[in-house]
Amino acid sequence: MEPIILALALAFVAGLVVRSIGYPPLLGYLLAGFAASAMDLGSAESLEPIAEAGILLLLFTIGLKLRIESLTPVYVWGTALINMAAVIPLTTAVILLVSSFFPQLAIDSQQTAWTLAFALSFSSTVLAVKLFDERGDVTSFYANIAIGILVVQDLLAVVYLSVSLASYPSPFAALLLLIPLFRHQIGRLLRAIGHGELLLLSGVVFALGAAALADFLHVKGGLAALAAGVLLAYSDTRKAKEIHDQLMGLKNLLLIGFFLQIGYYGFPSVPMIVVAGVLSLLLVLRPLIYFSLLTLFGLRARTSYLAGMSLATYSEFGLIVAAVAVTSGTLGVEWVTTLALAMCLSFFIATPLNEKIHFLYRKYQEPLERYERKELLPQERIESLGDADTVVLGMGRVGRTAYESLMERTATKLVGVDENYGVIGRLREQGFNCVRGDAADPDFWQRSKLQSRKLILVSLSNHQENLAVAHMAQELGCIERLCVVARFPDEKQQLEELGCVSFYLYEDTGRDFAEYSQRIASEH
Repeated sequence: MEPIILALALAFVAGLVVRSIGYPPLLGYLLAGFAASAMDLGSAESLEPIAEAGILLLLFTIGLKLRIESLTPVYVWGTALINMAAVIPLTTAVILLVSSFFPQLAIDSQQTAWTLAFALSFSSTVLAVKLFDERGDVTSFYANIAIGILVVQDLLAVVYLSVSLASYPSPFAALLLLIPLFRHQIGRLLRAIGHGELLLLSGVVFALGAAALADFLHVKGGLAALAAGVLLAYSDTRKAKEIHDQLMGLKNLLLIGFFLQIGYYGFPSVPMIVVAGVLSLLLVLRPLIYFSLLTLFGLRARTSYLAGMSLATYSEFGLIVAAVAVTSGTLGVEWVTTLALAMCLSFFIATPLNEKIHFLYRKYQEPLERYERKELLPQERIESLGDADTVVLGMGRVGRTAYESLMERTATKLVGVDENYGVIGRLREQGFNCVRGDAADPDFWQRSKLQSRKLILVSLSNHQENLAVAHMAQELGCIERLCVVARFPDEKQQLEELGCVSFYLYEDTGRDFAEYSQRIASEH
């Protein structure tokens, strides 16, 4: 049997075991990588194509959801730059200090220490977006801020790599700037593709093709994949969303290769473990810095807290910088393993904390809110729900259909709530009464007096988010007025055990469809 297949089987077993004790499977994949490396099952090189394809698809799917205007606010690029200015000198001092105790990790010059500190100032795009996906928060305001900061970091990474490798874009790379002029033609092409596997294939071709073309022109392939996603989103929003949804499973599967690959950078020695542990302790400062900066720019404590916690990791970019330094002879290969372990430890620290992020905020909400500015940004002000007695939380396909059905059948005063500004804007143009709000935000519940409403329909994109809303309603004593969508029988059972009404999407939708068909038949 191929060693790489055994490594994947090991990842499956490790992921299953880790999940059974209440942690995300990706932590199992990280452990499986170190175990597979120790057992000499495959190599980092054999996983490289899988890992690279996963990262490119990840960046492409980010682009499909990204709006360029989300990068322009000062609280995005300003926070990214000020954070680096604060973190890099401190990390440099720590690296110089700890390396002096271990000859194996000795550093020849301060310039090398500054390079490592620069690499460690970045946060992991892969883990942050995966966490957003699992929570159903990709389109939330705080996630857009975090992704914007990550994109700014990626742009700085491109500049650094270009200068350090003396690899500048080809003169023909300027022609890439002409591609957006053809977005209407691209939109027509997307609509002509239709649905199914051909649309899935088109997403893979656009992502990997854009990266390959960029590499040929000496431009960073990852940024090209991101830009390709943005271009498709501006060409046809609906088809871009469809491609995004189809690519999610494939992207997550390929990213297992990335998490496995981390362990193949070598089994760490005791000095490497100690240094990686010290570097991991520095991560305590990262969410504090992000929280301080974002609240200073006028964002709410909750937004600042969620964004800061999602960025409390070390980036895969650190490994790239270290590999470049090893190639140039300025850094020992031991540092690549050390940084791989530091990144792995940062994932182990950040993932469980982010799994309980909403619970932790509710627990420490009062002290955190003391740091809010009196004057918040306009987009951070919670909108009123008016005198509506029925509220639909989540205005995706299910929520929108439920809203329309209630409007047709009842005389109830109705309002829809969604956390995506783009969705709210489009729905208002279509005549929907809806406001922007985060269903998992306790501030929103309190200030909107949701617990006093007659009926609350919950149709968020993720079961964990639906569950968080149900727990909040239970705490506020209005769980019996909650009707929540479930996509699987075990989800339905979980929700009903909390005391809310659960709507099993596939079974109950089929029943509604049958009733509708009978009514139509009786009219003819």
